Amino acid sequence: MPTARAPRIAIVGAGPGGLTCARILQQHGRAVTVFEREADADARPQGGSLDLHADTGQAALRSAGLLDRFHALARPEGDEWRVLDHATGALLTQRGPTEGGGRPEIDRGQLRGLLLDSLAPDTVRWDRAAAGVTPLAGGTCRLLLGDGTSEEFDLVVGADGAWSRVRPALSPAVPHYTGVTFVETGFDQCDTRHPELARLVGNGSLLAKGVGRTLVAQRNSNGHIRGYLALREPQDWHTAAGLDLGDQRAVREHLSEMFDGWDDGLLRILRDSDHGFVNRPLHVLPAPHAWTHVPGVTLLGDAAHLMPPVGLGANLAMLDGADLAHALVTESSVGDAVRAYEHVMLPRSIKAATGSAQGLDHLVPATAR
Repeated sequence: MPTARAPRIAIVGAGPGGLTCARILQQHGRAVTVFEREADADARPQGGSLDLHADTGQAALRSAGLLDRFHALARPEGDEWRVLDHATGALLTQRGPTEGGGRPEIDRGQLRGLLLDSLAPDTVRWDRAAAGVTPLAGGTCRLLLGDGTSEEFDLVVGADGAWSRVRPALSPAVPHYTGVTFVETGFDQCDTRHPELARLVGNGSLLAKGVGRTLVAQRNSNGHIRGYLALREPQDWHTAAGLDLGDQRAVREHLSEMFDGWDDGLLRILRDSDHGFVNRPLHVLPAPHAWTHVPGVTLLGDAAHLMPPVGLGANLAMLDGADLAHALVTESSVGDAVRAYEHVMLPRSIKAATGSAQGLDHLVPATAR
């Protein structure tokens, strides 16, 4: 009797969810190829710090056999929060790390490096952007690449984020603007170069809220602090103001006017940063977002359930990746595995989307509370 051919599996996107899925598949002897549009692992900064939750992100790393390596890099003390009055700078509340160190912080770049290092050589094909997928008769799927070539797989997993090129094979949904934009900046060697801000932020994160305005400062590793100015404004707020975001002086002046009346110490976040300003409008997928099963293709993470960045996205993406990988190694067929995965993932993501929308409203209130 001929031996059944091993399924050909492609993951589009080398983020935490896709890499978690690839790692667990390889642990179980399954072949997998990850396609990533970035030129290499160091092509761009990966963003700020993440708190990985015990029942989602950490559970996924435990399944991947990487939890000990995670704890060696993580910062349990980074789970501290300080909430300050926006007008006076007075401390309103302070929360220490979650009991038992349940939500330690790790830089996104460190987490990605941990996952990449766990994979077999050449698992990730760098500089290979996806252009789309076409489901084929017989339950397979053709992955179309940006260079005009294509490859056929038994399963293509869209782990390619907000503007997924895989999603259209399953759903016509596209992200929409939430009405909130984060303007990001940063501080280097904060303990020596910016000691006042370092003391204000502490070991974790600082939060101050006004109406339609929020300041967040988040300690990362290696003495770096990221600052975020959250604005309830039209998506073209800077264009309407005639601002060039590359003109740091003009941006600082305009943001200072937008935060008029705020405590001067808090305004260090926009006044004294070492880096320029990066405009990050927040988009979400419609909720609930679901689809009818299509053989040969599925989604995970932001490609499936893009939410505001309130602590759920990366955790759910990693749990998605772990759940899909386990289904693929336990179910009798790829089709059965994807159905079993989607049966669990879709209801979970719909519930999480509701909570994250409420979280964004709490983070950047539209009215006085």
